[in-house]
Amino acid sequence: MTLRIGVRSVGVGDSYLDHAREAERLGAASIWTAEAWGIDAFTPLAAIATVTDRIMLGSGIAQLGARTPANLAMTAMGVQAISRGRLLLGVGTSGPQVMEGWHGVRFDPAIARTRETIEIVRQIVAGDRLAYHGTVHQLPLPDSAGRSLRSAATVSPIPIYNASLGPANLRLTGALADGWVGNSFFCETADAFFDPIRTGAVTVGRTLDDIDLMVAVSCELTDDVEEAGRRHAAGFAFTFGAMGSAGKNFYNEAFARQGHGEDVAEVQRLWLTGDRAAAAERVPIEIGLGANLIGPPDEIRRRLRQYRDCGVNTLLINPMGDTLDRQLDGLGQLLDLVEDVNAETGAQ
Repeated sequence: MTLRIGVRSVGVGDSYLDHAREAERLGAASIWTAEAWGIDAFTPLAAIATVTDRIMLGSGIAQLGARTPANLAMTAMGVQAISRGRLLLGVGTSGPQVMEGWHGVRFDPAIARTRETIEIVRQIVAGDRLAYHGTVHQLPLPDSAGRSLRSAATVSPIPIYNASLGPANLRLTGALADGWVGNSFFCETADAFFDPIRTGAVTVGRTLDDIDLMVAVSCELTDDVEEAGRRHAAGFAFTFGAMGSAGKNFYNEAFARQGHGEDVAEVQRLWLTGDRAAAAERVPIEIGLGANLIGPPDEIRRRLRQYRDCGVNTLLINPMGDTLDRQLDGLGQLLDLVEDVNAETGAQ
């Protein structure tokens, strides 16, 4: 198996187009833009498409419910046309805080919305006349003047990646998606994610080999493993404490399924009481090290082999360093290490 590297875009500052051009030159397989409650994911991708030729362009992720399925398809088709067929359409449910607070859209039924949106987008991109009758979407609207329309644009097929953490959404990923956008992931407990994806795939006659299994990680090449590991661990305090409500945090649930339930519950408790310093200190270093790539080159090679051997196809790497030169230097070193690991197995 060949391990690929995707990189997160550095945003839309002065250097983001230079970063994209150089990431392509160095050999990254894809570059991904995010959206939260700032700039959308697609506008930067369209700009990156105009200064690159080969690198794949991923939305990581477009928030489901922020656009109608037809508008999502139209936007994706625009980037697909501009990039000459290089878009990877990454979608995800986001969370109640963003969807209900920012977009004014009810979060639930999140899984039904995911399924229906993927199916509708595929109808549109395929050039089919749009007719869909689901629990969330009725197209055309019944008892209306709406017509069943066919897209006026034609583009090549667009692979769809689903960001999922919970078992039901993971099964949906296996049944419908071309790729998985994952995080909160430990190689040792990969089956906490891969088993439900596999289950979903089997229901439609597919296997895990039909899905690009991508995991987001931070990477830091360093000899001071303990310092870096503790620093990255502390960063998870925000994830455990603020990325969700006291009763619902998808990240915490994912870590709990991998044996860290007691740790994340205590970190969340400390965070919610206002003691953020104690929350950061309480995150075990094993979480910082196990969910990321941290260490000197030999350790990074060992960890890359772990990801490859457990079944991960693509690692999505956060920018490495606070300047463009440092980011590109770190990416170049990592890509050299990936090339070494791929060569060991004769992967092509």
